[in-house]
Amino acid sequence: MPPTLEEPGLDRLPPEQRLALAEALWASVPPGTDLTDSQREELARRLADSVARPDAVIAWEVVEACALARAQS
Repeated sequence: MPPTLEEPGLDRLPPEQRLALAEALWASVPPGTDLTDSQREELARRLADSVARPDAVIAWEVVEACALARAQS
């Protein structure tokens, strides 16, 4: 069974700390780890789409600011 937030008490952390922890965990995973062929194909498709339609892409800074604002409300 996968670990839960409750087991180590992570559910009691403030949203900003949980987000920072999630980012640190994500950054610690080597690129391409345990991806299936279909997942690799989907990532390639999304990358090609973002290159073909740069106006449809939202900058990470905007996404992050919105997420942090929602976590604080």
